[in-house]
Amino acid sequence: MYYRIRILPRWLIFLLDLFCVQLCLFLSFVLRFNFNLQDVAHYEMSVILGVSLAVNGMLFYLLKSYAGIIRYTNIEDTFRLLIVNSIAAVFYFSINFIVNQSSSSILLFPISVVVINFFITNFVLITYRLLVRYIFKYYQQHQLEREKIKAVVYDTGENGLQTKKVINDFPSSNLHVVAFIDDMLSKGGKLMEGVPIFSSDEQSFAKLKQENVELLIIANRTISKDKLNYLVDISLKYGIKVQQVPPVQQWLDGKLDTDTLKDINIEDLLEREVIRIDNDRIHFELKGKKILVTGAAGSIGSEMVRQLLKYKPSLIIMCDKAETPMHNLVLELREKQQQNNVKAYIGDICDRVRMEHLFEIYNPDVVFHAAAYKHVPLMEDNPSVAILNNVYGTRVLAELSVQYGVEKFVMVSTDKAVNPTNIMGASKRIAEILTQSYYKHLLTSEGNIKESSITKFVTTRFGNVLGSNGSVIPIFKSQLEKGGPITVTHPEITRYFMTIPEACQLVIEAGVMGQGSEIFVFDMGEPVKISDLAKKIIKLAGKEPELDIKIVYTGLRPGEKLYEELLNNSENVVPTYHDKIMIAKVPEYDYEAVKDKVDRLIASAQRHYTLETVGLMKELVPEFVSNNVAYQSIKVKG
Repeated sequence: MYYRIRILPRWLIFLLDLFCVQLCLFLSFVLRFNFNLQDVAHYEMSVILGVSLAVNGMLFYLLKSYAGIIRYTNIEDTFRLLIVNSIAAVFYFSINFIVNQSSSSILLFPISVVVINFFITNFVLITYRLLVRYIFKYYQQHQLEREKIKAVVYDTGENGLQTKKVINDFPSSNLHVVAFIDDMLSKGGKLMEGVPIFSSDEQSFAKLKQENVELLIIANRTISKDKLNYLVDISLKYGIKVQQVPPVQQWLDGKLDTDTLKDINIEDLLEREVIRIDNDRIHFELKGKKILVTGAAGSIGSEMVRQLLKYKPSLIIMCDKAETPMHNLVLELREKQQQNNVKAYIGDICDRVRMEHLFEIYNPDVVFHAAAYKHVPLMEDNPSVAILNNVYGTRVLAELSVQYGVEKFVMVSTDKAVNPTNIMGASKRIAEILTQSYYKHLLTSEGNIKESSITKFVTTRFGNVLGSNGSVIPIFKSQLEKGGPITVTHPEITRYFMTIPEACQLVIEAGVMGQGSEIFVFDMGEPVKISDLAKKIIKLAGKEPELDIKIVYTGLRPGEKLYEELLNNSENVVPTYHDKIMIAKVPEYDYEAVKDKVDRLIASAQRHYTLETVGLMKELVPEFVSNNVAYQSIKVKG
């Protein structure tokens, strides 16, 4: 095999270079005198060649021009040869000057010969190196090309060229780049480094598939999400696998290696373009403040902590009852040297005494309330616990926030609170109604309280987040690793998705812009059919749905609905200065009536009366129509 070809000894290259130099010098004389050997004989060629041998031998040795591996000759090697030959030419001129001063005999090195020799020697030394490199490369490509996977690179910029070079020039690579893809440069049948450039249309992909291309490598890190999705979709259509070049900071020792190429993740395709955040305003609102984050050890809460640290608060109190995840978060922040202005506080938001202790000690200025029970199937079986955590825990925090003068209370809600069909969604809708009506009550209650000193309650709603604990994508990946099947509840079920960082950015921005009682909804993009998501995950793994990995439909779970909504039928939206954040105009409720119903609901939940608790939930949320057969027969009293 080609990688077993031995590298020629350096002394042999040294002698070969000296032979070439001597031959070129003699040819220079012959060319200078138009191949008239009698004129050449007037010069003492033995002396001239001896001097040349000594000069070039010394220069080769000192500048190590013979030390490079010929098959990998590069710009640095050719530049070193130019330097050697330039210095040799200066030596020849110097010798001429010395000889001319000491005698009247003819010059050892005529000026014209020196000039001709400079060009001929450079040409020969560089050309034979490049020729060896080309022959070796040709042998490498054509002998083992059939054993390698054919690949195309999307990007004709620096990253694309570097990717092609790494893959094609190194023997350990099992890939071979046969084409580039670029919509602009593909016109006119252009080549780049001898490789053809194709456009990204379907016709080009069909042709590439005919040529047995098996892999598309995306080297452009700034590619738009729409373009990325298009390339992945059309590649999967033609059975071409897709990989991506990692960011430069992940290259090994600053160099790209084929082992660092990464498969495209489904999260990369569901992500949207980077959102615009009003950082100056957020800095102004949060810098130097004490911020409480509940549910801080969860996927949403922990990302909230990471992002809030950027705005330089004086202290972040991370509250959660989950010990191990909290410990892991503290270790992570310690590694990043961000633990100086954070405090881990283990506590249950339903424990009023513990929460009051937290407010007494730290007296937070802003509260981001992300703690909640969120798994629909579990809450269907445990409605009383859903009420205690999602409603009673929220009321405890809301009342303490008012009591201790918190400036703003931002609650993280869910799209499942809209026209809820399950216990979890209904419990979050009750929490929304409670905090909104509580704020209106504070504004209208008797007393000389200024509006600016009242705690402002703000709610944010969004759908599923990619990678959150228990979300569908990690489950699919786990099932895929086990060889399937992948389970989907219904062929038509759809969901909205956004990334955890994007969701947290929007929560922080909405929380800052909120002035009290608003329910902010986010632009979640287009809904995604879960069955299509499962098929794409299977294809990205290089397998065929139903052929390699089965998809099994298990039926809707209790309380689950096919389509999620961000607004109910009686709600409209008002735009804000941020194009991805809107304000939902929701019905308003009288706090005294809500408080009385919530008191009865919490009392029932504390006694864990399941059917009575669900009935009181329906009374509080008239649009709550349960999809759970066990609760459908429960009637609202009165």
